[in-house]
Amino acid sequence: MIALTLAEVARATGGRLEVPSGVRPDAVVVDGPVVTDSREAGPGSLYVARLGEHADGHDFVAGAVERGAVAALVSRPVEGVPCVVVDDTELAFGALAREVVARVPGLAVVGITGSSGKTSTKDLLGTVLAGAGPTVAPVGSYNSEIGVPLTVCRVTSGTRFLVVEMGARGIGHVAHLARVAPPRVGVVLNVGTAHVGEFGSRAAIATAKAELVAALPADGVAVLNADDPVVRDMAAVTTARVVLVGEAEDAQVRAGDVELDAGGRPTFTVHAPQGTRVVRLGLVGRHHVGNALAVLAVATELGMPFEEVCAALESARPVSRWRMEVVERADGVTLVNDAYNANPDSMRAALAALERMGQGRRTWAVLGTMLELGDESEVLHAQVGADVVAHGVDELVVVGEAAAALAAGARDAFDHPATSGRSGVPTPDLPDVGGTRVRTVPDADAAHDLLDTELRPGDVVLFKSSRDAGLRLLGDRLAGQREDLT
Repeated sequence: MIALTLAEVARATGGRLEVPSGVRPDAVVVDGPVVTDSREAGPGSLYVARLGEHADGHDFVAGAVERGAVAALVSRPVEGVPCVVVDDTELAFGALAREVVARVPGLAVVGITGSSGKTSTKDLLGTVLAGAGPTVAPVGSYNSEIGVPLTVCRVTSGTRFLVVEMGARGIGHVAHLARVAPPRVGVVLNVGTAHVGEFGSRAAIATAKAELVAALPADGVAVLNADDPVVRDMAAVTTARVVLVGEAEDAQVRAGDVELDAGGRPTFTVHAPQGTRVVRLGLVGRHHVGNALAVLAVATELGMPFEEVCAALESARPVSRWRMEVVERADGVTLVNDAYNANPDSMRAALAALERMGQGRRTWAVLGTMLELGDESEVLHAQVGADVVAHGVDELVVVGEAAAALAAGARDAFDHPATSGRSGVPTPDLPDVGGTRVRTVPDADAAHDLLDTELRPGDVVLFKSSRDAGLRLLGDRLAGQREDLT
């Protein structure tokens, strides 16, 4: 982080200084990482004490100091520790991040939002921009009121590009994040049904996502998905210049001739104002075409040469874990672990990739619940179950009672059962539905036992669910990756 004295932290956050006797606030310098987990503190750190549902961060201030933290941002003083006391540490943390951005003249801030694909796109953009200058991008899915300031506070005086992933669980959330890290370029990928249970409707989700482009300055750039009518219409709420990306004929940055290889990796021809070129991605899934177009638009707007951006897109590989993470086991089984998050749109994208990867092979979809879908949850799960059948998946394993509607949707997809799957592998011992054998298991352990017994060389297995369903760890277990990863 940019070095700030404790007095400067207090001014930025509007907080009150509380320091031990004999300590001068302007002599306490925060020049290490800003952290909310005391275990991540190091020399020069500022520890932000949060009040959570299950823990009070103030109880861990001493531990942060032991690891090198020089001060804490708190809502009540901690004896013997230099502190800045504020009413709300979350809001104050955002104000501190805003101060960091203000201290780096010329910093190009790019905000990314959408119902799905945010993390993959920010990873891709971060990789590409790093070729042009020092870049800070979020770790994992740091896209919340805490995650964004954690990312911003990694900025130094030499940082040229800051990529900010902006998530939302309600109206006003993206607007708040845009105040913390004011973007010059904003990207809206799509508007789907993720978190519809919290928003109440897709229209409300669109309103929330549009807050990003509404926050752009008049000399900024809004990169909008031309293939999503709801996103396209956001051009009306911004004064920034609009760049449309997608496969639509009027998109300024357009993909044509999209094809997938046997591994599900897309090749396409990109048509942009700077030129035309065939691009071959190393990422799995057709949905990455749209992500790559958005990245191309942003990177060229920020001054990177067209050819250089295309080459960087081709060399990029997955960064964040459990996003279409492909593992080839020694026995010939292919595991596709995409179980960090799930909503109906991302489920369909993953199933499409599975279908392509599984040509001539037996395919498995191991699916768990999609969270935060509200009153529409059962219907949306059933629709995804029907999609499993439509994509010709041979084996559907539904994990957990909460996901039971997936199985019901698959079974309802056809009036008459078939006797074999798309691969031609007979499965007569259990009920088939349109070529898809449907089974339910109570938990991840039961799913592991089933797969461990029945997988054979050549099979392709997709793991997809919301994070809390635990299927990402099941995928690791079957891949032989048993690290304690969260």
